[in-house]
Amino acid sequence: MRIFEYAVILSEKRDKDGDETEPARIVVEPTTVLARDEAQAQMLAARAIPDELVSDGQIDRLVVVCRPF
Repeated sequence: MRIFEYAVILSEKRDKDGDETEPARIVVEPTTVLARDEAQAQMLAARAIPDELVSDGQIDRLVVVCRPF
């Protein structure tokens, strides 16, 4: 087992002209986990994503960042 840190970011929303209409924000705070590998750590991060973001169709704007600690 290794230690990983992950966070989930909702990227900025842009209009047709490319102007930012909604800034990026962290939706899952940086979290430290024990996992076999980075794939498992990313799976744990995906499970931590709030359901309302997935059901609202914002899943395309979600970015999962994961790094070994």
